[in-house]
Amino acid sequence: MILCTAWFHFSFSDFQYAFLSILLEGLPFLLGGAILSGLLEEFLPQSLMTQLLPKKPRAAIIVSGLLGVIFPVCECGIVPVVRRLLKKGLPVSCGVTYMLAAPIVNPLVILSTLAAFRGQGAWEMTILRFGLGLSVAILAGWIVSFCAPFSILRPGLLAPEHDHDHHHGVSGGMVDRLQNAALVATKDFLDVAVYFVIGAAAASLFSTAVNQEIILPLAANPPLAIVSLMGLASVLSVCSTTDAFIAATLTTFPMAAKLAFLVFGPMLDFKLLFLYGAAFSKQFIILLALGLFLVIGLLCWRLSALNLAW
Repeated sequence: MILCTAWFHFSFSDFQYAFLSILLEGLPFLLGGAILSGLLEEFLPQSLMTQLLPKKPRAAIIVSGLLGVIFPVCECGIVPVVRRLLKKGLPVSCGVTYMLAAPIVNPLVILSTLAAFRGQGAWEMTILRFGLGLSVAILAGWIVSFCAPFSILRPGLLAPEHDHDHHHGVSGGMVDRLQNAALVATKDFLDVAVYFVIGAAAASLFSTAVNQEIILPLAANPPLAIVSLMGLASVLSVCSTTDAFIAATLTTFPMAAKLAFLVFGPMLDFKLLFLYGAAFSKQFIILLALGLFLVIGLLCWRLSALNLAW
């Protein structure tokens, strides 16, 4: 089935291919995040989480942004992990910081960025991606620290799950604890997978139906190039472990626009708009989306004005 206009070209076979590509690429990471969340629920004591972070709120937010180096999770699997950490007592500001920074400070993402931009200022792009992503995540966490949790989180997210309590006793054997971790992981996976599938379908529809030729003329204007690649990153919804290879092929666009693509996409693409709904309120998601778009766009625009040998 094919429907065509000047701006719109829908092919079911193309949509099916794009949808399955996103699904098959993202589900393993989503499953990995769910498994990690189950293990955190069963084996991570709440006291240990508080010990990992400094006592001072601002320092705790900064450390949370760097946790992605130790606990690397891409954006496809970050939501179930953050949900579980919030239930374990992680402050909401720290959870938001970790959620936004982890897909960028992930060591695998760093290596893939270096490899993708080989010959195109690989070290500059990698350092700027890491620094800008971490800075924006810390800024978001700092702003969230002034907000009440009930205005940010979904109702009932922090409610205790009494059906799991009997598994946490000292007498519980390793098999019982692993079974409980599997139950928690299954629940988190099913909760978040619904949002992931909806987001993947939306991303596939826009990436295959919209005429891509209308995007190319925007490359000559730096502000428009930055905005267009941020929009493209949200539409394509590519995993942060592979998005650098796509950005590196966009040779007609300035490097600042590619940087915006690599920072904004892992923080807020179409599938994440739906995935975030598993943990956060709609109002917060809208404000987060607008804030990230404006801050990342402005910062990359200022970088483009510096003409850093790009």
